[in-house]
Amino acid sequence: MNILITGCAGFIGFSLARELINHKKYNIIGVDNLNNINDDLKLKKKKKRLIKKNIKFSRINLEDKLKLKKLFKKYKFQSVVHLAAQPGVRLSITNPERYFDSNIKGYFNILDLSREFKVKHLVYASSSSVYGNQKTFPILETNNTNIQESFYAISKKIGEVMSAYYSKMYLMKITSLRFFTVYGPYGRPDMAMFKFTERIHQNKKINIYNKGKHIRDFTYISNIIHPLIKILTKKRKKLYDVYNLASSKPEKLKKYISELEKSFGKKAKKNYIDLQVGDVLKTAASTKKIDKFVGRFKKINISQGINLFVNWYKNYVK
Repeated sequence: MNILITGCAGFIGFSLARELINHKKYNIIGVDNLNNINDDLKLKKKKKRLIKKNIKFSRINLEDKLKLKKLFKKYKFQSVVHLAAQPGVRLSITNPERYFDSNIKGYFNILDLSREFKVKHLVYASSSSVYGNQKTFPILETNNTNIQESFYAISKKIGEVMSAYYSKMYLMKITSLRFFTVYGPYGRPDMAMFKFTERIHQNKKINIYNKGKHIRDFTYISNIIHPLIKILTKKRKKLYDVYNLASSKPEKLKKYISELEKSFGKKAKKNYIDLQVGDVLKTAASTKKIDKFVGRFKKINISQGINLFVNWYKNYVK
């Protein structure tokens, strides 16, 4: 089975590719433009070496539909996992055009080529940010998603709308996945968990937005990859569906910082900052729907996840 993973040098794409390599029935083809916007150069090069050693890799911008079409024609993919995107809330406020090109136009090309080449299953990486600021928790997949707080979130919502339309109009099997604040080894350096870990390690101050009052459903990477693979392999009747992928164990940001301090055995130097434009106050997902579909599995909790991440980080910076 030929599977295309877009964004295979990104955090979740790389983690999925590494896991699927162990499944010999899959022939993995990866696409990434290898920009360094959200990765430091050392981390990107390390992932690039691991990827090229184990999968067929092409460096392509998703806006280049002609190059993508050649790839679809050559490999005739049975499944496509679309994880490539321009991430980040704050940059999307100052530079929305970058998000339009990558997240909307780029995904349209993947979606339309999947239709043209009759891909059996397309998986689209959406985001918990499509929910905006909700008032009732835990958040269900049926909650209202009409108001977003950033252009990044809007771009992800548009991707979901296009997915639902294509699925209905062309009878395509498509799954949208709403990820909730994923962290873990090889994670994005611009994310809070990585930045906090880095600065505590360096004895530098960490910037804590909203004075630490944020509540987040931080989700360890294996809690994402396990159900993602199940979604790829398990049959279902519905053509289009949406799932939350999360730990479903939200905590105050202060709790995560406390766990990091325990892992390092020292107190963090803190710089408290007011709420930033585009920030969502709380994320807390219901995962009953995905648990019912793929079956319950043992999730990594926050204490375990932070210890695993800190141990990886210490080896990474050596």
